[in-house]
Amino acid sequence: MKIGIIGAGNIGGTLARKLVAAGHKVKLAGSKGPTDIQQFADRIGAIAVASHEATQDVEVIILSIPFASIPQVAGIVASASPEAIVIDTSNYYPQFGTRVAEVDAGTPESVWSSEQLGRPVIKTFNAALAKTLADGGKPKGTIDRIAMPVSGDSQAGKAVAFQLIEDAGFEPFDAGSLALSWRQQPGTPAYCTELTLPELKWAVAHAVKKIAHHHRDSLMAEFAASTTSLDHDTVIKRNREVTAPH
Repeated sequence: MKIGIIGAGNIGGTLARKLVAAGHKVKLAGSKGPTDIQQFADRIGAIAVASHEATQDVEVIILSIPFASIPQVAGIVASASPEAIVIDTSNYYPQFGTRVAEVDAGTPESVWSSEQLGRPVIKTFNAALAKTLADGGKPKGTIDRIAMPVSGDSQAGKAVAFQLIEDAGFEPFDAGSLALSWRQQPGTPAYCTELTLPELKWAVAHAVKKIAHHHRDSLMAEFAASTTSLDHDTVIKRNREVTAPH
């Protein structure tokens, strides 16, 4: 497939590398322009482009940018083919300085993203740490393969997202409509906990919306207050402990 990725950070850059390796043609845009990421793009086999070029002549657009920046790319996304599938990987963390009143009031993050962009989105690749995406993939059929939730209102869009998740080495799971995508947001049992498919199904089903943001904020405060560098396994462990349904 022809894929345009806007955002070349830990998540966007990792997805670009893995999807190129799976045989896809990937255009990659960073916040500072193509020159800034040219060496990285050349190394992984992607095409470094400006943001407005990343949405042209592609079948899939992956947005891997800060949540609050979604409105800034609405014009770019609007210029893409109406058939292009838009995947939103972003997560809302008000600790980063920008509050979104609608999301604070309960609107699911990707519902808000879809409203800002003026087109439907598929929410996935948001519920995994960058290291999980980079190193956690396993062949199909592996018993302990990590599963990834996918939310959206288009079955065709979900089917494409499923294929990309498979290509990246993970097990896709249909988590429901976009209105239910809060079940894979920060602070839920499905978020950054590296679960197998049966475990993820249970976690998504047992998410509790009214407490998720409290879990998100308490974990962020704990991680920020740590006097030592937290390794990947520690973060996963604490996410599981704090968000596990009781």
